[in-house]
Amino acid sequence: MEKLKIDNDIKVFYVTADSFPDGILPAHQKLHKMIPYSTDRKYFGISRPENGSGIVYRAAAEEMTPGEAEKLNLESLVLKKGNYISETLRDYAKDISSISRTFNELLSQPGLDPQGYCVEWYINNTDMKCMIRLEE
Repeated sequence: MEKLKIDNDIKVFYVTADSFPDGILPAHQKLHKMIPYSTDRKYFGISRPENGSGIVYRAAAEEMTPGEAEKLNLESLVLKKGNYISETLRDYAKDISSISRTFNELLSQPGLDPQGYCVEWYINNTDMKCMIRLEE
């Protein structure tokens, strides 16, 4: 486990999954149909419990130009700058269940931002960071 500092807010636009966890892959597929994959852009999975209806999952991409979310008719949110507790998963697709195990471990840590998200940052095609923002 490591601490990671995000220096600037990251505005993202997203597709909300119809369900969790079954809707995760279709949400990412829908997002990638709308915007072609680019190594210049950051991609995320963002989740947390909301409205007492269980976990809401969003497949998200970094907004590269102002108004991009609106042009695509997608909602947006901001991943807040600050300190995050994180764990890097190498070749995560070989053991998808490692993602939930890692988040369960991160969620047990003290000092988490109560308004924060569980964030999957897809670093490349095989590796990702599981991250949760810490309180200020």
